[in-house]
Amino acid sequence: MTAMTGDPGMVLAADAARVEVPIRVADPAWKAAGGICATIRRAARAVIRELAATGPEESGRVKSGPVEISVLLTGDAEVRGLNRDYRKVDAATNVLAFASGDPRPAPGAPRLLGDVVLAYGTVRREAEERKLDFSHHLAHLVVHGVLHLLGYDHLAAAEAEAMERAEVQILANLGIGDPYRRSRIGTLSGTPTKER
Repeated sequence: MTAMTGDPGMVLAADAARVEVPIRVADPAWKAAGGICATIRRAARAVIRELAATGPEESGRVKSGPVEISVLLTGDAEVRGLNRDYRKVDAATNVLAFASGDPRPAPGAPRLLGDVVLAYGTVRREAEERKLDFSHHLAHLVVHGVLHLLGYDHLAAAEAEAMERAEVQILANLGIGDPYRRSRIGTLSGTPTKER
């Protein structure tokens, strides 16, 4: 998983219902997956709900108005191009996140946190190779991408541990098992599996 990071002091909406998640499907292969839009919106809103609930003391974030997270569902070729152009890595990856860096929305408009871009071929292949439920893997990648928009990263060990803890908690709230420790789909114990 790779991303461009966001602002760790980002303002969050306390109400996950005030999280707009427009989704653009650029690769028709995504349409065959079924139910993906609901999975994506549920996962994105869960991140905001979890982090807003922790309060400013724990997370350095404050509760505020509505936010928007834009999601692009595309293919490996487009993600490879974005990865090459913005990260200088000439390879496809599962998820990219681009924080907007725009702290002030127009009056009455939601604050745009940024864009999460997912590559169908890579996401599908990973789910199949790791014997993961596709919707669970997709939810994990959305959570991962949104956390990047909010300033989380995994370059240093301490950052990676904090990000993993947040991912595991948010996914547990969604009824999805720990993706880093599993022995079979949906369990909370077993062999660690790193996806970085």
